[in-house]
Amino acid sequence: MPYHKVSRLNQNIRLSDYLLGVFEGLPTRSSIKKAIKRKLITVNGQWQPSGYWVQNMDLITYNDTLRLPRKILEYKVPILHEDDYLAIIHKPAGISVTGNQFFTIQNALPFNLEMSMSTDAIVPMPVHRLDNQTSGLLLIAKTKKTRILLGQLFEHQKINKIYHAVVIGKIEKSGNLSSPIAQKEAFTFFERISCQPSLKNEFLSLVKLTPKTGRTHQLRIHLASIGHPILGDKLYGMKGFILRQKGLFLSATNLSFSHPITSQPVNVSIPIPAKFIKRMDGEERRFWG
Repeated sequence: MPYHKVSRLNQNIRLSDYLLGVFEGLPTRSSIKKAIKRKLITVNGQWQPSGYWVQNMDLITYNDTLRLPRKILEYKVPILHEDDYLAIIHKPAGISVTGNQFFTIQNALPFNLEMSMSTDAIVPMPVHRLDNQTSGLLLIAKTKKTRILLGQLFEHQKINKIYHAVVIGKIEKSGNLSSPIAQKEAFTFFERISCQPSLKNEFLSLVKLTPKTGRTHQLRIHLASIGHPILGDKLYGMKGFILRQKGLFLSATNLSFSHPITSQPVNVSIPIPAKFIKRMDGEERRFWG
């Protein structure tokens, strides 16, 4: 928890003015006043208002909420990469990244990851999201600076993501999808890996997906828009063709980017989920009987 001891003070100054530049997490007067109002700042163990006159030897503590441990979910997840600044985990399907409920990846991160030794360490937190039913690679920030820099990399489309999915129908061999989502530009490149005949769906296709933007439900919306919804998609799937109780056949299988702190390349991949391959092979066997 960050703290600061006042010394060599030779002028009268109020708390809100004195704190400017003291704590890295409070870079502006506005952020300082908000922190004081929220009672995140204490002086000698007691809350003081913005107008408090600071004295020599005062011990000022910033109860940074990003450093405060939340209730921890003891739920093990595979760790594919971890250093002092960031981590990449394998999120299982069926658990939300964040949310009001306790059973989330965010609440499980302190159980799985080491706290950073950096001075701007935070409780590990996701920097992007995967849908509850989507499995795969999730990027985690462990310091304030890393969180900001990763956000900028996402904003400038410098983090490359690859997904794999099983979709209904015989999709074209490859193509680009560019229909807007929520009045915003959205771009997805797809490539068909294999295609199998299906008794129920006529065909199922295994596809590789490369989103160039990160709109909510982008891949699901884009594929449904061309008549090839993802298998198991209850929201965008076609009535009568929704696979129930088998989950969504969508997985984030690769993340690659330049490390925001070390500048070293980071490239992490996982195999296509076994249930995808099993489904494709099973459809073929059932069709040919």
